[in-house]
Amino acid sequence: MSTFLFDEFSPVSAAAWKQKIQADLKGADYNETLLWKTDEGITVKPFYTKEDRTNLNIPHPKKGFEICQKVFIDNEKTANFLAKDALQRGATAIHFKATKKFDYQKVLQHIDVKSITIYFQFSFLDDDFQIELYNFCNSKNTYFQNDIIGNLAETGNWFVNLKEDHKKLENIAKVCKNSISVSSDLYQNAGATIAQQLGYSLAHANEYLIHFGKEITENIHFSFAVGSNYFFEIAKIRAFRILWKTLLNEYGISNCEAHIFTQPSLRNKTIYDYNVNMLRTTSECMSAILGGSNTISNVSYDAIFHKSNEFGERISRNQLLILQQESYLKEAQNFADGSYYIESITTQLAEKALLIFKQIEKGGGFLQQLKEGIIQKKIKESSQKEEAEFLAKKIVLVGTNFQQNNKDFMKNDLEIYPFTKQRNIKTLLTPIQRKRISETIEKERLDNE
Repeated sequence: MSTFLFDEFSPVSAAAWKQKIQADLKGADYNETLLWKTDEGITVKPFYTKEDRTNLNIPHPKKGFEICQKVFIDNEKTANFLAKDALQRGATAIHFKATKKFDYQKVLQHIDVKSITIYFQFSFLDDDFQIELYNFCNSKNTYFQNDIIGNLAETGNWFVNLKEDHKKLENIAKVCKNSISVSSDLYQNAGATIAQQLGYSLAHANEYLIHFGKEITENIHFSFAVGSNYFFEIAKIRAFRILWKTLLNEYGISNCEAHIFTQPSLRNKTIYDYNVNMLRTTSECMSAILGGSNTISNVSYDAIFHKSNEFGERISRNQLLILQQESYLKEAQNFADGSYYIESITTQLAEKALLIFKQIEKGGGFLQQLKEGIIQKKIKESSQKEEAEFLAKKIVLVGTNFQQNNKDFMKNDLEIYPFTKQRNIKTLLTPIQRKRISETIEKERLDNE
């Protein structure tokens, strides 16, 4: 065929499309009928054209995503068995979580630490132990999710104190690569808007750059949570890569891409009609994939009310395997390139997040605004607004605030406490609390069972 297939069709401008739509509306107002505004202040249009393209140059990962399995280290032999079993069943990365020091030789026995990506999340800060562990692994694929600022934000306290925490983290970072994490997932699970999540994450990371210097850049990586706003979550991860690149340019740093570890949010997960959680996490994992996450660790459908179990973990892992192998999303990190809609909202989210970042820096920086309670106040306002919309059924969670199953009883099926725990301890600042939006309704239903 010598001519392009569509050459015989005349191009149609955005103005012509809008004129046609207005005619079809038969007098209804175009703006009131078809435009809607998000909590981020972004107006979503009914159609997008090449005029909305921004020709973004996003530094995508060079390879597709890793499928990660979370393993709690309570007993070393059990943790080792679970990790090896997950790797044999399709996982390509392991996320170990520990609350105390452990025998790392037993935990990592017969695991190829050189080729397998391994994340360690510690709820304690021990520089000597981490340096020992890193020297044992001696791998560029080992990541320590140390976040002393994130710990302060979530618990209200340092591990020890400001000076000691920074000193220990500095000791770790001098020896261990990939040893500083930014817990962006905290802000999402606490109810922050997408623009806030991006702006706070950037300012959070900037605190480490300011304190330790730009030499620490390659040690920093990020942990994100994705919610159910499908296209906006795709755009969120893409926007953060632009923001990180922009910030590093100010430090004179180039060719340092953000390493992003992503999990589905718990904020929209429910104990009632819990199988719907599988639908939610599938959509969220797709957003994480198409957004260009380096590693994705899925959440099991019963994670909020059951102890970790083989069935739930297998289902969550298989969801990612189906997306990767059967849905042909193995190398999908740049699939969204050229999408008029996604490129438009990516640009707008990045711009709004940058404004938030600049306001924080002008106000003394992220740590200072945490101490003053400004960050907490803004997140709480966004969270309360979202929860009010949920109670008014403007946000719908099927089986919880819509189409409830009156025969669905959960009181005797709760193995772990599924609600936000109130801690009566003295804190240096007001903690940022992770909270699910359905907790109020669920408590009422449990009381009435």
